Amino acid sequence: MNRSSPYKSTGGLVRIVRAFGYSLQGLGAAWRHEAAFRQEVALAVILIPLGLWLGTSALERLLLAGVLVLVLVVELLNSAVEALADAISTGHDPLLGRAKDIGSAAVLLTLLLAAATWAAVLLPRVLPD
Repeated sequence: MNRSSPYKSTGGLVRIVRAFGYSLQGLGAAWRHEAAFRQEVALAVILIPLGLWLGTSALERLLLAGVLVLVLVVELLNSAVEALADAISTGHDPLLGRAKDIGSAAVLLTLLLAAATWAAVLLPRVLPD
């Protein structure tokens, strides 16, 4: 029994172009509907160039910028979970609430990882041995 979705594309260059378009739609939706995403983008717009400037090696630059991109990725996934949960029910449902809380926890852990990464890279330069 073939249960594939009629909304799934089959492949090729057209699929790649469409997937890119869907990704842009997703970024636009997150920007329009998610204040946390807008705040994190604003922070990333400031901190990514700063991290690229402050990093003294390619690895440091990758760590400082990459961890901020990771925050945005996790925020997008959290927003997707929240939107799906709200589409299912806006009433109180313990499992939907748990899903939202877990998504929020993932964002928090990623923000803590970002802060720890920046501290690990930059603090040794300003603190005496």
